[in-house]
Amino acid sequence: MFQSLEAKHPKFYQVFRFFVVIAASIFYAWNLRCFAKTAGLFPGGFSGLSLLLQEIGLAFFGISIPYTLLNILLNLFPTYIAYKYIGKRFTLYSIVVIVLSSIFVDILPPYMFTDDILLLSVFGGILNGFATSLCLNVGTTTGGTDFISIFFAHEKGIDAWNYILIGNVIMLVIAGALFGWSSALYSIIFQFCSTQVIQVLYKRYKKETLFIISDKSDEVYHAIREMTNHDATLFKGIGCYEGKEKTLIYSVINSEAKRELLPLIRSIDEHAFINVVKTEELDGRFHDIPHD
Repeated sequence: MFQSLEAKHPKFYQVFRFFVVIAASIFYAWNLRCFAKTAGLFPGGFSGLSLLLQEIGLAFFGISIPYTLLNILLNLFPTYIAYKYIGKRFTLYSIVVIVLSSIFVDILPPYMFTDDILLLSVFGGILNGFATSLCLNVGTTTGGTDFISIFFAHEKGIDAWNYILIGNVIMLVIAGALFGWSSALYSIIFQFCSTQVIQVLYKRYKKETLFIISDKSDEVYHAIREMTNHDATLFKGIGCYEGKEKTLIYSVINSEAKRELLPLIRSIDEHAFINVVKTEELDGRFHDIPHD
């Protein structure tokens, strides 16, 4: 979403990035405090686990444990992994999000917009996904399981989301057994809505395949190369309709790049035939957008 801004104005982008991180942290915390926590919901990841531990401490031991303490302690090891293997600037911005959001969850006053738990689950999940997407689109995260999934995906080539999903299921089973199954089931709605919003707004790890038939294949290839840093493969063939030799350009790009790349290709060759296909799985050398 902000990739072109970063490329054109790198210094301004860093200032912009910092303010987005602060705004997203406050917004994320406000949503947890006024939607998730007041409705007794448990979001996925370490934020949900921190809320669950808070409830356990208060209900069974009469101890009010600050959310800040729990969330920061849970994030210590994942933060170390991210700093060492993913990116230093990426991790430092994420630390700002973790610390600020944790503090604001503790200090913001609670407010119950409605007593309808379903509405709180749906809109809380949407707002949670929006705040998380803001962080992800400027190269930072809300911490916890995001660190873990990125580390395994990029360093080990392992998709960790299924394991994270199992962890969330276990957390919700415990929450349901201790505090009632209604809270656990509504929490699933919260998590589902959040995930759907993130999938729509965050496209960094989504990839798409381009099939382009053009009489200006060299110019189109150089445009792809310069704008996306991705390579391409040329295929020679015969166009069945005209019986003339045609060139097919095959390339896989990040979905974010498509918005600016397609108009550029069209400006080079207005008669180009362009087919864009979603790429479900990719194995091999591919230039990913760096985290820092």
